[in-house]
Amino acid sequence: MALVESSKAPLLLLDDDVVVVGASASFCNTFNLDPATIANRRLADLGAGEWDVPQLNSLLRATIGGAAEIDAYEMDLVREGKATCRLILSAHKLDYFDTEKVRVVLAATDITPTRLAEKQKDDLVREKQVLLQELQHRVANSLQIIASVLMQSAKRVQSDETRLHLQDAHSRVMSIAMLQKQLAVTQLKSVELKTYFSDLCRSIAASMIDDPNRITLEAVVDSTSTNSDVSVSMGLIVTELVINAIKHAFLHQTTGGKIIVSFNSDEGAWLLSVTDNGSGMPVGKKQAKAGLGTGIVEALAKQLDATVAVIDANPGTRVEVRRGQPRQ
Repeated sequence: MALVESSKAPLLLLDDDVVVVGASASFCNTFNLDPATIANRRLADLGAGEWDVPQLNSLLRATIGGAAEIDAYEMDLVREGKATCRLILSAHKLDYFDTEKVRVVLAATDITPTRLAEKQKDDLVREKQVLLQELQHRVANSLQIIASVLMQSAKRVQSDETRLHLQDAHSRVMSIAMLQKQLAVTQLKSVELKTYFSDLCRSIAASMIDDPNRITLEAVVDSTSTNSDVSVSMGLIVTELVINAIKHAFLHQTTGGKIIVSFNSDEGAWLLSVTDNGSGMPVGKKQAKAGLGTGIVEALAKQLDATVAVIDANPGTRVEVRRGQPRQ
């Protein structure tokens, strides 16, 4: 009794009929109970009946019978005219050895401020995610508008060189717009690449391929997941390589064109490739000077600690971005 009554923690000492034998001053102060009247009252009768919780009573009966112990049981203490408290309760049966009296110590901890802080944090995170999605959606729409303006301008200019520059700028803006569209629906810390690349390829195909019979685009990806930063870089690489293949690999092909985006990984090593069955690399001629797209891919690959290789797929071309040596 002396230990319970002098405790700084909110404690109750109960008998085998869930009647209060003693209470700490902290318990009385925390839950606004009169220390002079709390003894010899059933727990369910304390206050205005807010402690009359059937599940708590059942758990205490099981503890008294020795069938269980209450360890970190959470419940709401609902009091009329007062704020609801979120409590963590623990109860343990005491062993006296020299008496048949049953005594159970019930400890209550008010975690209302903690749960409120957690809720506020969760609400802020959700609000941030909604705002970020809205921002990304607006950015994607703006990029689509810019791309449309560039294409209309390319159709009106007389200079072939200017037209090519505008078309190239259009492709760059479209690549960012399509990637931004995928990011708008990908807010997880862990990004599943199979879904991510498949959605990205569908978006590119819908925007850049006017005739599905002439060119098809397919993603063959394993079950790898990665963080959002890596997925962004990989998405930019895929978009750049696919658009480059659409623009240059099938100039004289009217049907049967195919582009495959593949990815597989093994213990930290991975291989990302984009393969087409188009006209392939020039034979017996000097390779064309690397353009802006090549520079973008190489810069992104460097960020990922990967290397880039262009291979004759016979027919077509295969571009590999590799980190380490994954199994084929």
